[in-house]
Amino acid sequence: MRSERNIKAHWRQDLPASVVVFLVALPLCLGIAVASGAPPIAGIVAGVVGGLVVGAISGSPLGVSGPAAGLTAVVLAGIDDLGSFEAMCAAVVVAGAIQVVLGFLRAGIIAYYFPSSVIKGMLAGIGIIIILKQVPHAVGYDVDPMGDEAFEQPDHHNTFSELVYMLDGVTLGAVVVTLACLALMLLWERPFIQRQAFLRYVPGPLLAVVLGMVLAAAFSSSPTLFIGAGHFVDLPDLSGLGDLQRPDFNALALPTFWGTALTIAIVASIETLLCVEATDKMDPWKRITPANRELHAQGIGNMVSGLLGGLPLTQVVVRSSANIQSGGRSKLSTMLHGLLLLICVLSIAGLLRMIPFASLAAMLLLVGYKLAKPSLFKAMWKAGPMQFLPFILTVGFMAVTNDLLKGVALGLALALLHILWKNFKVPFHYDPSRYKPGMPIYIELSEDVTFLNKAGIKRTLSEIPDGARVVIDAGRSIDLDPDVREIIDEFVSTTAERSIKVQLFNMPEPRGASTKVRSMLADKEH
Repeated sequence: MRSERNIKAHWRQDLPASVVVFLVALPLCLGIAVASGAPPIAGIVAGVVGGLVVGAISGSPLGVSGPAAGLTAVVLAGIDDLGSFEAMCAAVVVAGAIQVVLGFLRAGIIAYYFPSSVIKGMLAGIGIIIILKQVPHAVGYDVDPMGDEAFEQPDHHNTFSELVYMLDGVTLGAVVVTLACLALMLLWERPFIQRQAFLRYVPGPLLAVVLGMVLAAAFSSSPTLFIGAGHFVDLPDLSGLGDLQRPDFNALALPTFWGTALTIAIVASIETLLCVEATDKMDPWKRITPANRELHAQGIGNMVSGLLGGLPLTQVVVRSSANIQSGGRSKLSTMLHGLLLLICVLSIAGLLRMIPFASLAAMLLLVGYKLAKPSLFKAMWKAGPMQFLPFILTVGFMAVTNDLLKGVALGLALALLHILWKNFKVPFHYDPSRYKPGMPIYIELSEDVTFLNKAGIKRTLSEIPDGARVVIDAGRSIDLDPDVREIIDEFVSTTAERSIKVQLFNMPEPRGASTKVRSMLADKEH
């Protein structure tokens, strides 16, 4: 691909974007690991592999992979069922192998069948979830891990009750940091800043993180604005790689092992394909990611992550959207973010512990807002009810459950119901009230007449009044489903009893029909 040949051509944009993605990814990797019941290092391993391994193999120019919140419950349950995290790592390796096989089976084609309204609803739903989850961190209520996106919280509250309880734990210094960082990032996006060549390539989110660190240090001597130790990035001691877990392949004999591995493979593949579609829609250059290649890349990434003691990974919208919004141009930014994760945990962990959660929350609040802009809701409303309803249903369900897959499934179900309804009504519906005696009833079949059209055609033919003249034209039809042809044949066989005259044009000969039926239909055609 041209974008891969020119991977070094946009390093001026990709380098600062990779720093922003790294800053977003670091607390999410740690938080998801903690929420999954896994060692913190497992989240970092998955983040590094997602950047360096998947980033190198993938054909996605802007997608970023890493541990995903959607797999938190699967991993937590898997560790419990298999008895150890080492056994879970073995399941991750096998899940990766299954994904590679799915890629060879060309299962990636599923990505092209998600309706646009549902994908946009998924993006907006993720944006709302980010906002709801980051508001407590923005005001200094850091009871739950930053990477936890589940509806039910570890402290036995949920996403909405957390917004109430946070009012009793507001930290004034954190609020000031959040507002200052938001103001700086918004200022940095103004045209008069972006017109300055020496400022254009300096990412506003990076400056916001630096500002947060400076303000937190300045507030250390203020009784009113002091930010306590629990409000900073809690990076454990990861100076060595000796603590990495190793997969226990003896677990292959456990009865629950293969079910766990298959679940990880399916959930990770579906989430990846959804995120591929979403990332491609956000791409300013509208490039298309090869879906089957993405399954190969994710599968190899999961095999490597499992072998190194990491969590399962997918392509993720939050990091991908941060990459796009920060000006990333090629997958170099993805790979560099993985390299930064590796370097930081080995060398500058102390510096990272000075980053307040409030400054990271400000970054994510801006990401969430850009995913769920009010203008998007207005545009979907103007697009009509059958675009807006799947969109808003996906958004609403995700907002109240924090479940990406179920939200998308619900929106997809409504979109499919709409397709079935359209096939029931169009283009075969006949209004008896508009029929005038002596006038022919003309029914023109569409290019593809499938079994979905059966109900509409059957209804239309049943409503034709006795004594009418009917013209059925299949001249445009490329594919006529045998079930539909059977319905037409049955109608023709009853026309004599109802004094209906039928003319068939360009109708393919029915397969397996008797000589009598063939003769009857031949008489109807001209």
